[in-house]
Amino acid sequence: MAAPDATRDAVDSHDLAAQTVRELNRRLHDPACPRRIQVLNPGGRHSIAVGLDGPYEVEIAGHVGYYCAGMNKLATVRIRGNCGVGVAENMMSGAVIVEGSASQSAGATARGGLLVIHGDASARCGISLKGADIVVRGSVGHMTGFMAQKGAIIVCEDAGEALGDSLYETRLYVRRSVASLGADCVEKEMRPEHVAQVHELLTRAEIDDADPSDFRRFGSARELYHFQVEHLGSY
Repeated sequence: MAAPDATRDAVDSHDLAAQTVRELNRRLHDPACPRRIQVLNPGGRHSIAVGLDGPYEVEIAGHVGYYCAGMNKLATVRIRGNCGVGVAENMMSGAVIVEGSASQSAGATARGGLLVIHGDASARCGISLKGADIVVRGSVGHMTGFMAQKGAIIVCEDAGEALGDSLYETRLYVRRSVASLGADCVEKEMRPEHVAQVHELLTRAEIDDADPSDFRRFGSARELYHFQVEHLGSY
């Protein structure tokens, strides 16, 4: 029997008060790096833990700046604070958990994986979403789900103006109020399979204080799929 690899169980601690983000990210791309990483004193710095390509467990103890955990693949990144623009942008797989709130464009263009935001998310959450799932415990800002194509966005509180503007096939679920719907976004029937999807995603997000049956579903009316000459002035 092979001996256990102790380096995989070790915790690699990095203090960004004493080293650069580039040094941290270089270490995270080293094949010899332990799988468990702790980042101290992030201080709102940008581009922390980007481009990960392995089953790392990264815990960031504090607030981060722009594009944290962008292009994530396989890793689980937990941010114990707030985050700036574009958290989990273009994520491929894995999970990103934000224990605070997120600025605009959270999960932009993400193709897979799960993004959980335990606070609020600002404007354009899930913009051009391409297959990932996003769960927001709080509220979201205007134009959430703009041009979102695949995946699901779950909002446990309120949604701002122009929800789902120019939406494709992403499913939007909102528990509370919606300020307004964007172009081609309509409310749809909440069938048992949709309640089941909300339940599954809330469970994965470890949110147990929201009843899946309380959510409303929104999706594309599919009117923008086809060019109509009589509506030329609207394009």
